[in-house]
Amino acid sequence: MTVFYCTKCGTALTGDLVALPTVPDIGDSHDGRDDKTRRARSTVPRGYYVIDPDPWGAPFIPATASNSSARATGRELIRLAGPTPTVSAGSRDSVVVHPDDALPRLTAFTHGDNWAGCCGPTGAHGPNLACTCGSRLATWAADCLGPNELHLDPVRVHAWHGDGTTEDAPHDE
Repeated sequence: MTVFYCTKCGTALTGDLVALPTVPDIGDSHDGRDDKTRRARSTVPRGYYVIDPDPWGAPFIPATASNSSARATGRELIRLAGPTPTVSAGSRDSVVVHPDDALPRLTAFTHGDNWAGCCGPTGAHGPNLACTCGSRLATWAADCLGPNELHLDPVRVHAWHGDGTTEDAPHDE
């Protein structure tokens, strides 16, 4: 079992969670949406977490043959289309949790477009959730046309494992 904490103040951000070996394949992003909120079901089941090895979230850079993925996963973030296709250049190794496993402990940080979306935040404009100490350490994507994921910043959180060991969440230097 693993608990994630705010690196700045030490506040527990989640309860005990179990690691998944890979990010679950969510298939059709429109399958299983809640009729009331229009949100997709969460990528990660309740009580679990996964380390996402791919870049996720803001900032975005122009897509090239070497950095664009040919396979749509259903986890792409909703962004206004521009003249040039873009891909995420955000953090690798973010900790993805079920929103209900962390949202009660976080507060919305709304600044500019970071909470934009018609049915929920798109997640495409950077961190939109903060610890009670003010550290902006999570991004929730939950708009009706995109994924329903909560990503904890790998630099701003650390993990405590049930065996008594602690570690920073893995991240690129």
